[in-house]
Amino acid sequence: MKLPIIGFALAMVLGVVLRGAEQNSTATLVLVGGTIYTANPAQPKAEALAIAGDRILRVGTRQEIEALRGSSTRVVDLAGATVVPGLEDAHGHVASLGIGLSQVDLTDTPDIAHIASLVAARAAQTSAGRWIEGFGWDQNRWPVKTWPTAADLDAVSDNHPVALQRVDGHAVWVNSRAMRLAGITKTTPDPPGGRLIRDASGAPTGVLVDGAQSLVERVTPTPTPEELDASILAADRELSRVGLTMVHDAGATSTTIAAYQRLVAARRLNTRLYVMISNSPDTTREWFARGPLVDPSQRLNVRAVKMFADGALGSRGAALLADYSDEPGNRGLLVTPPEALEGTTKAAAQAGFQPCTHAIGDRANREMLDIYARVEGEVPGMRALRPRIEHAQILASSDVPRFAALGVIASMQPTHCTSDMPWAPARLGASRAADEAYVWQKLLKSGARLAAGSDFPVERPDPLPGFYAAITRQDKAGQPPDGWAPDQRLTRDEALAAFTIGAAYAAHAERDLGSLEAGKLADFVVLSRDIMTAPPAEILTTTVLDTVVGGVRVYGASNSPLGTSR
Repeated sequence: MKLPIIGFALAMVLGVVLRGAEQNSTATLVLVGGTIYTANPAQPKAEALAIAGDRILRVGTRQEIEALRGSSTRVVDLAGATVVPGLEDAHGHVASLGIGLSQVDLTDTPDIAHIASLVAARAAQTSAGRWIEGFGWDQNRWPVKTWPTAADLDAVSDNHPVALQRVDGHAVWVNSRAMRLAGITKTTPDPPGGRLIRDASGAPTGVLVDGAQSLVERVTPTPTPEELDASILAADRELSRVGLTMVHDAGATSTTIAAYQRLVAARRLNTRLYVMISNSPDTTREWFARGPLVDPSQRLNVRAVKMFADGALGSRGAALLADYSDEPGNRGLLVTPPEALEGTTKAAAQAGFQPCTHAIGDRANREMLDIYARVEGEVPGMRALRPRIEHAQILASSDVPRFAALGVIASMQPTHCTSDMPWAPARLGASRAADEAYVWQKLLKSGARLAAGSDFPVERPDPLPGFYAAITRQDKAGQPPDGWAPDQRLTRDEALAAFTIGAAYAAHAERDLGSLEAGKLADFVVLSRDIMTAPPAEILTTTVLDTVVGGVRVYGASNSPLGTSR
């Protein structure tokens, strides 16, 4: 098993040296006059915080922290604001977020007619022949919850190929021109791990699910390096604005990783990145031979691989043990053959990469738990890599204890629960949905570790709605009154931990990140309200005042406490 021994040892030495030096330092920055939540169970709350350079010097009472002031120390009065550790998203897609900012935004669109109007408006501004791309439609939000068709787009886009990705990224809706360019006809077979939605005659209607999306992806334009860099920087600004200091990028190609490396080397990227390489032959071949990239500064780590076991629940592609309640005979898709998943998992473990697998349905989760168990028996050190299941949305009751037993991290997205709850019972049946969907407390009580994220741009990257969803299991209007399956709600402490120290642990970064403790990197967020005590509805109107990464403010609102000092 290849392990980054030198890099890891260097990180350990640097950490010890920095911690030792900082214990005898004068603070460069002191925060007082607010409420500080640390996500450290040994000291969950504090009055003041002292920082020396890029690391935390001390967390404690105001008197203790004031004693660390020197003649050049900057002292900031928080004026009652709240500080939490840097918020982390354990599952997002940075480049996709940035690229999506320039595409047609279809989020929360109410019907097909509205989407057609948005496409028509973009077509009027786009040269003939150029692609129109969009993201975020969801037929479950429409009055008529059926698949859209190419014909719905053709009337407004005859001069442009159109590709509109569904909100979960597991289906794409195209017009007839796009299908012609991709060579999709009635005789086109469903590719492995995918399907074309067809009419009664067998002709494709314009929606491609899971693996079938590749038929169109091969003819859509690829961003230039300059366009990719610009998209990543646009995403970076948005992530800092919403209070995210670290993101686990869930599936990046070598091209995207090279862009990250360029931007980090030029010191243009503020968000810390923990990267999962995409499970494509070229990318895994290159990185498994090279070995993990372990960065002692925690700016860019490449030490995980992202695999896909199944599709998504909304597009009925999640692999289930029993039929979909609203589509008898359909049990979803295993988008990657189990033997291929096992081969990649074993190769990843041997190369020192953390296995991270998308699994939503109960069948897909069971398959992956079985695979992880077998590979652990074959590869010494597999458990030390902290294997993960991304999403883990639907779990058979007998599989819940296996996460803790196998040391598998459940990387889950609270806003998926509240986005899906209006229609998930229709997909699963009321009983299965209530007992097996988004079972956060069952996992915690069984001893499993949780890491929270959003899966942006599937959901918005803002972690505060995720925190709200985790503690309420309600929509923004506070419905249902007690929350959906309220026994699975997280406490505020549990939710904060999932977005901080839990995510840091999932990235092998808990020594440096995830909580406010002496010696750790000075990543923190200043909030306008105390989310640990405020009425839940007020969490949704709480704003980020400051985002700080390594002691450097990377975002500040107009009323930022860090914009003033004494």
